[in-house]
Amino acid sequence: MYRTHTCGELRKENIGQNVVLSGWVQKTRDLGSMSFIDLRDRYGITQIVVDDTSSQNIKDTAKTLSREYVIQAKGVVRERSSKNAKIPTGDIEIEVKEIEILNPSKTPPFTIEDNTDGGDELRMKYRYLDLRRNCVKQNLELRHRLAMMVRNYLSKESFLEIETPFLIRSTPEGARDFVVPSRMNPNQFYALPQSPQTFKQLLMVSGFDRYFQIVKCFRDEDLRADRQPEFTQIDCEMSFVEQEDVLQLFEGLIKYLFKEEKNIALPTFQRMTWQDAMKYYGSDKPDLRFGMQFVELNDVAKGKDFKVFDDAELVVGIKAEGCAEYTRKQLDGLTDFVKRPQVGANGLVYIKYNNDGTFKSSIDKFFTQEDLQAIADKFNAKQGDLMLIMAGEKMKTRVQLCSLRLEMGQRLGLRDPFNYAVLWITDFPLLEWSEEDQRFYAMHHPFTAPNPEDYPEKLKTSPGEVRASAYDLVINGTEVGGGSIRIHDRKMQLDMFEALGFTEESAKQQFGFLMQAFEYGAPPHGGIAFGFDRLCSIFAGADSIRDFIAFPKNNSGRDLMSDSPNVISQQQLDELYISLNKVEK
Repeated sequence: MYRTHTCGELRKENIGQNVVLSGWVQKTRDLGSMSFIDLRDRYGITQIVVDDTSSQNIKDTAKTLSREYVIQAKGVVRERSSKNAKIPTGDIEIEVKEIEILNPSKTPPFTIEDNTDGGDELRMKYRYLDLRRNCVKQNLELRHRLAMMVRNYLSKESFLEIETPFLIRSTPEGARDFVVPSRMNPNQFYALPQSPQTFKQLLMVSGFDRYFQIVKCFRDEDLRADRQPEFTQIDCEMSFVEQEDVLQLFEGLIKYLFKEEKNIALPTFQRMTWQDAMKYYGSDKPDLRFGMQFVELNDVAKGKDFKVFDDAELVVGIKAEGCAEYTRKQLDGLTDFVKRPQVGANGLVYIKYNNDGTFKSSIDKFFTQEDLQAIADKFNAKQGDLMLIMAGEKMKTRVQLCSLRLEMGQRLGLRDPFNYAVLWITDFPLLEWSEEDQRFYAMHHPFTAPNPEDYPEKLKTSPGEVRASAYDLVINGTEVGGGSIRIHDRKMQLDMFEALGFTEESAKQQFGFLMQAFEYGAPPHGGIAFGFDRLCSIFAGADSIRDFIAFPKNNSGRDLMSDSPNVISQQQLDELYISLNKVEK
């Protein structure tokens, strides 16, 4: 046998036992009369000792070993004289009786350590080596545990895990599809699913009243740290439910995961409407680990002959407690931050509430001390506080101030990744207007039901004001899940398509199979999907989802390890009836 134990298993109680270990050489230390080998596998590290009692053959073999050689070592467990409290096997070592090289290794292009010397691109190219690092391995172990917990929880709640197709019909709504040509159907294409949305609704029509799937989804969109072209969802749907039923059950799931994995008992999740989230935080995924709620100042800031405020649709600000001592350099740095293209503001106004009760601001020319006191009162500011104010078009300014709020929270150390603030966002707009296309789009998807209070009247007369029966789960300023009560009535679905600018013919062409299914007794139903990769990163306190995916893509959507996407042969193109045009460079 290759091994009797793993490299993380042996303890003091194993002293005296004959064992066989196999693994990778983490490092070697040649002290002349003695050699030490750290042998690593997925489970840990065990120290192997070659000393004067070892045969010459063992000594010679030990001297040839280098990093990442795969070896087998047979020997006796003995107590370690110089113990290592940093590893679980640190009380013992193996006195080698036999050693065999199972496979040599080239010198790795970076060190297989938690603090490696390899950059992102290099580690992505050699991802199979990067996965040997303990920190990356632990991320995938976390992912496995969470997946098992999800399955256990949902199975106990009578959910069935059912697989849905990966080769489906392309639809124009939402993000861009990845398309797959069909050889047997010339000039026709499948799409890879952005989600199993229509199929899980059809499962509800089929009578499978509780469905879930931990499933791959695909979106051809621009990437960043929390996006990948292929990602994993915890996809769920339920029949005979209202919104409250869905929120209660899946709040229970998240609480269960936190309790089981982190032994944290989360309190009842806060709820906030989309309108309030945008008004007070400038985001539909507010980070509630810290305060700095927006304060609107139109009534006290306008009419002072300061054109920036007087011409603005909205004057709004945040209060940074205890920051009145900020230097001019620090304040200029904040101004530069909001002027960055990513934020897009024209400038920033500051008011310091000094410890002596006076005010110092960038608008002293226009505002008296009494005027500034009135603004401070709106903030409930106290001496030592700093007020930061922005002005402009309402929604745009709120979004810009949100960026500043998050930056201040980061600079003040208020965004601890292991302090969890969880909330539901509800009452999203059902539709959003596109100036470019001069039409409405579904904010979530076209199968989201309108709020019963707004249907049918508002959908006909003022569609932009209709609220959706939709909800998002937000953790620490990250949207980790979203869902809605679905439309199950054929007439309501047709009304929704009409509001989206579909003709009955175009709706039938794209979604006819779903519309037809609704004619055969579709139950009321709703569901939710969680971004599993994001959820894993939040549990680990990480910003990026990459290290929770075994083989991720880079920011250009490329797999540097396998060099994909790549060209295919002319023969394959001919079989698929595809003719390529040269790409202009």
